[in-house]
Amino acid sequence: MTITIHRGTKQIGGCVTEYEHDGWHLFVDYGEELPGGPKSGDLEVEGLTHGDLSKSALLITHYHGDHIGCITKLPKELKIYMGDVARNIQTALSNHLKSVNLLHEEMLERLKLMQTFKEGKAFPIGPFNIMPITADHSAFDAYAFKITADGHSAYHSGDFRMHGFRSSKFPEVIKKFIGKVDCVVCEATNISRPNATSKTESALQRDFKSLFMENKKAHKGTVVYLSSTNIDRLFALYHAALEAKIPFYVDGYQREIMDIIVNSDSIWTKSPLYQYGEYEPKVLIYDKYDKDKFYVSDSFPQFLSDKGYVLVARANKRFDNLLKQIPGEKVKVLSMWDGYVREGTETYNENLARSLGDDYVSHGWHTSGHVDMKDLCEFFNLLHPKAIIPIHTDAPDKFSEAFEKEWPVVLLNDGGFYTL
Repeated sequence: MTITIHRGTKQIGGCVTEYEHDGWHLFVDYGEELPGGPKSGDLEVEGLTHGDLSKSALLITHYHGDHIGCITKLPKELKIYMGDVARNIQTALSNHLKSVNLLHEEMLERLKLMQTFKEGKAFPIGPFNIMPITADHSAFDAYAFKITADGHSAYHSGDFRMHGFRSSKFPEVIKKFIGKVDCVVCEATNISRPNATSKTESALQRDFKSLFMENKKAHKGTVVYLSSTNIDRLFALYHAALEAKIPFYVDGYQREIMDIIVNSDSIWTKSPLYQYGEYEPKVLIYDKYDKDKFYVSDSFPQFLSDKGYVLVARANKRFDNLLKQIPGEKVKVLSMWDGYVREGTETYNENLARSLGDDYVSHGWHTSGHVDMKDLCEFFNLLHPKAIIPIHTDAPDKFSEAFEKEWPVVLLNDGGFYTL
């Protein structure tokens, strides 16, 4: 089995990996390159973008744009596989965005053709046997894969972490479904970000609960800005508000995302975290006469001010207008990477910065969706690989320095390959 990294050896996002054996080609992920990073442009890969596709397939680890965003450029006859819940989330996202981005119309058509798999249930593609297991990531229903062919095995980590709500079961899952492997193709996003995982998701949830209660006592509302597809954070905030006995508000799109999780048959939704409690999230109603506003009754702003509230906001005019109508003090919290509002960076989001204004808090209210280096040591001890290939990183040399004394690290350039 030959492993080729077509893209991702020196950049975060846009990774494309190929596993080849006996004339069959199994690819993992085909996403967008991130703003601010190096750009290789559209790839031309035999068996993926053109040529005979009868012995080819593509696996998608999760629905983040840097892993799935470019599949609309691929030939429609290429077989693509994705987790069932993840496909439903991407469908909701594309339905939401199709009016402002026509590429999401194409994405919806591709999603209809997509085949799905389930965690812990192996399936064959040609000579390959693929075992998908769920990975704890900021995207729900994210996957890692054990890929086996001709007696050799590789573990493709996808994006993952070991400090989230679902991470406690990870060693057990590895031992049961994966075991030892010959090679690990491993994400290394945080090799240059030692403080990115300063908190666990559970610690962050406890801090939010305390903040909500403090703000309620001080007659302040809490407005939190986060990615609507960061499922763990969204449900953590909901349950923190529920425990603090404070109304929790989302818009229709955010509620749709939450409903997909609650109504799914994922093994994780047996957990109370991914179910509604005594009171379900309250849904803000769009104003049918003005697309830039929510419907607000005469008594609603004062009701929020009197009862307290947790409002999950997005950077758009609807939320901006609503916040102007709510009297009293409010605390704005940015619960995502602060690089999005750091002016002058390639990732700067002007709309988000404008919605937040100057009076908000961010430090300590977010934790990474990616694994840190300390946890990677534990992870490698579970798999005991003969080779580790870092991808999804802008600092492969730092990765090698951190692990080469204990583990054989293989550094490749884009287009480079390693044969088991």
